[in-house]
Amino acid sequence: MNEKDIDISMVKFDGQGLVPAVVQEESGQVLMLAYMNEESLKKTIETGYTWFWSRSRKALWNKGGTSGNVQAVKELSYDCDGDTLLVIVHQTGVACHTGTYSCFSGRRILPAGNNAPAVIEQKQDSLVTVLNDLYDVIKDRQLNPVEGSYTNYLFEHGQDKILKKVAEEAAETIIASKNNDSKEVVYEMGDLWYHCLVLLAYHGISPERLLNELRDRRRGGKYHKFTGKTGLRPED
Repeated sequence: MNEKDIDISMVKFDGQGLVPAVVQEESGQVLMLAYMNEESLKKTIETGYTWFWSRSRKALWNKGGTSGNVQAVKELSYDCDGDTLLVIVHQTGVACHTGTYSCFSGRRILPAGNNAPAVIEQKQDSLVTVLNDLYDVIKDRQLNPVEGSYTNYLFEHGQDKILKKVAEEAAETIIASKNNDSKEVVYEMGDLWYHCLVLLAYHGISPERLLNELRDRRRGGKYHKFTGKTGLRPED
């Protein structure tokens, strides 16, 4: 990439000399929002890796320069008004300083009834956060293979291998339950859930989509094919 690939004169920096940059993975997942000034934009173009301006430190910073979680730039464009950048990257490691793959992982505001927003409260170790964090690691392995990774082994062997493991872990969970061994039930179901997340990642389905399905059923908004009832509630 070089400077002639983008017409910098079309980029409109604000009064502080900054322009917001939305960073997006090649898969389409939004990773983060940061700010560039003219110097960091030029360094991004020259080096092929993302550089930003830190508003708190008042300094340039190279994403992943310390952590190794670098972003190789694939495409760089500005919007119709020239006041926002879109940076398509190949992400190595995680994008967020908290350790999640995306800065938006596990932080959702979903629409609720009566057009009112419902904030999904998520503690650090909540089920939603744990599932999202594990899913982010799985997606990272899918996008950035690591030698010796079991997750990569599953993706390399494809759908049939993943489905076989889901079936095996489901059977082992059943056996643990029949043996009334609660410790083994937890262990085997942990394996089952992990392989189910791998299957979701294989199909490009996020855990949030599955959780939304369950929320809709709980609210009575879905016709359930097995019960013939609308919604699937604990009392059903």
